[in-house]
Amino acid sequence: MSSRPSAPPAAAPARLVYERLSDRLATLIGDRIQAGELKPGERLPTEQALAQAHGVSRTVVREAMHQLKSRGMLTSRQGLGMFVAAPPPHHALAFDAGVLDSIEAVVQVREVRRALEGEIAALAAERASRRQLAALRATLRDIDRTVAVGGDGVAEDLAFHRAMAEATGNPQFTRLLEFLQQYLHDAMRVTRGNESRRVDFMEAVRKEHRAIVDAIAAGDPKAARKWALEHMTRGEQRLEAAGLLPRPRGAAASSGRRVR
Repeated sequence: MSSRPSAPPAAAPARLVYERLSDRLATLIGDRIQAGELKPGERLPTEQALAQAHGVSRTVVREAMHQLKSRGMLTSRQGLGMFVAAPPPHHALAFDAGVLDSIEAVVQVREVRRALEGEIAALAAERASRRQLAALRATLRDIDRTVAVGGDGVAEDLAFHRAMAEATGNPQFTRLLEFLQQYLHDAMRVTRGNESRRVDFMEAVRKEHRAIVDAIAAGDPKAARKWALEHMTRGEQRLEAAGLLPRPRGAAASSGRRVR
């Protein structure tokens, strides 16, 4: 990367054309920070300006910003936007790009999520404010709108889980999900890609999300935890039903599980 603050001569900002747009944008901006082009305390352009400059959606920009925040490279200031963070005195947790090199690894990430999501949902049911409930329902509408126009809904689905973490009132859950999002993005791309191939899968996911939110809105932590765990388990069952994950030997006969 050039250390000059301006773009290369006669070239507009790089247009991102591959599938992992948010990852590539995060890498592009992260490289500029590490090269010193963007300095600590410097304010980044607005979400809209970055989206226009790089030919991507604002959702892609938002996801890239979350990645850089989780790596400690950016910090947000209420009402002011995103700023380059000062270099940390220690190395933050690093994302191993090879962590999701198999479908088994996707399931392993889902197991980590299962350990978190039930408690997050239960605490959200106990603590969510009206504003946070409205935000949760808004994320569900965003997923529906994106899927209706042919999108994969990954970014919107991640936003739903972030909103649920925020509803716990415990910022540590939000920070942990921001770090895990580096892994969750790929894992969710696999599961949602699988689910999008069948109408019944998509409708099941929609109902599971709404059941979680309804339980949170009802202030029922037991039901919220149950539905959050069901959502994780059924996602794995849908991978099994699609043949992407080997079905455990004798699992169907012994447990009577079924995919909806």
